[in-house]
Parts: sequence; C-alpha cells; structure tokens
Amino acid sequence: MKFLIVFALALATASAFDLRSEDIQPRDIFVDTEGRITNGHDAAVGQFPYQVGLSLKVNALSSAWCGGSLIGNQWVLTAAHCTDGIASITVYLGATIRTSAEITHTVTKDNVIIHSDWNSKTLKNDISLIKIPSVTYTNKIKPVKLPAIASSYSTYTGDLVIASGWGRTSDSATAVAKQLQYAEMKVISNTVCKSTFGTTITASNLCVSTPDGVSTCNGDSGGPLVLKSNSVQIGLTSFGAAAGCEKGYPAAFTRVTSYLDWIKEHTGISY
Repeated sequence: MKFLIVFALALATASAFDLRSEDIQPRDIFVDTEGRITNGHDAAVGQFPYQVGLSLKVNALSSAWCGGSLIGNQWVLTAAHCTDGIASITVYLGATIRTSAEITHTVTKDNVIIHSDWNSKTLKNDISLIKIPSVTYTNKIKPVKLPAIASSYSTYTGDLVIASGWGRTSDSATAVAKQLQYAEMKVISNTVCKSTFGTTITASNLCVSTPDGVSTCNGDSGGPLVLKSNSVQIGLTSFGAAAGCEKGYPAAFTRVTSYLDWIKEHTGISY
C-alpha cells in the first residue's frame, strides 16, 4: 500500500496526490499528523449520520486514516486508494469526536471490493466498497442517499456541496482532529479542473473550487461530498494538489454517478 502517491501530470500546472493520512502508531492510537478539512466548521452531533471513519491497518506498526459513507446497513463507500493493500479496517460509525464511535466493526481485506479497473498510478476508478456486519439505524447512524440512476448525466456544475471528514486543518497542521469537520464548496466544470490537473481529470471525476483555503485535505480521502440542497452524495474525496490544500487549487472527487451500476451490482443498492 502506497501511503502517498505523487506523480507528474503532462500539460498540467499542479501535481496531484491522494488524501489519505499516514499514521505510524501502535494499534488504536491515532496521532494524525495531517489534521482535518482546511478552514472548515465543527460538525454537530448527528449532523452527518452517514459519515464513517476508517482506520486502515497494513501491519502491526503501519496504519492510515480515511473517511467513508454508510450507504446501506451493511455497506460503506470509500476510495480505492484507501483500501488498496490493507490487511484490516476498523470502521467507526456514529462518531463526531473522531474515535468515540457509537459502533465499531473490524473487518479484513476479504470484505473489501475494489473497482477492478482501479489504477493507483493515475487514480482512475478510485472507488471501493466495504462490507460490514448489519447495523441498526439511529439518529447518529443513517445511510446517505445516492443519486438516482436517471440522473447519471448530471454535471452538477455550479451546485453547492458539502464535504465532511477528519482531514487536515491546514498545510502546517500537526494536531489530531478530534471533531468532525465540514465545509461548503461549489462544483466547477471538468474543463476548468483540467487546467490544473490535465488529463488526470476524466468524466468519472468531479471537482470543486477552494477559495479562501477551504478544501478537503489529507485524512479526508474516501469521505462524502453531498449536495447542499438534499444531502445526496455525488462524490467521494479522491485527490488534491501536491502544492498544498490551502493554495487555491481545485479538489478532485470520484463522481458517484459514474459508478451507480457498479454499486448496484455489488450491493443491490440503487435509487
């Protein structure tokens, strides 16, 4: 498992890197040197009941942190770069304070479905599923809605969206993010996004602008991007500019509408 993927992009002005955190700590101790969403807001208890935290174990000494979303009582949606190469995952459900979850489940790599066309070099098809024991829904644990298959061709350009997660608060942050964060952003066209990331951006990506240093960052990977208007999940955090999270470059997400049939095939979930 590569904890940091950095690659040069032809015809681009910035290089892209995935947004995992990297922790080298004993089991169940999460000292995340990457922090949380930059310049976001504290989430209230139960504000994002679909938000999931993922502690990713590679071996006894090596771990990473990602986000995800609960899409059904047995399924979590996240990024492929989070689950690629892991040995086990501890899933945190119903948490606002990062490690104070209502429920946790630890599953092995056998419970992970990574998209068969995932490419770790280009970050294409950056999506995966985690199967967990069935959970009972509460005020703090509820699934997010996915787009209807009929809306597969929506671009969402100009729409207001909300990202959430325990990722990095600033490019210089070193402290653990105890409180779930969220930030409001706006979707930009893929054409505009390509001016930064070049051909790394494809139709299966979705991008947001990051004015005033408001962005997703390391530790937010795999976490949900939902429409502000109806809380439908249209993206999951994939990568950002290696130059930094507060530099004003777009943030890139996996476009959920590109994978609705894939999700339905493996989980039976569709709208």
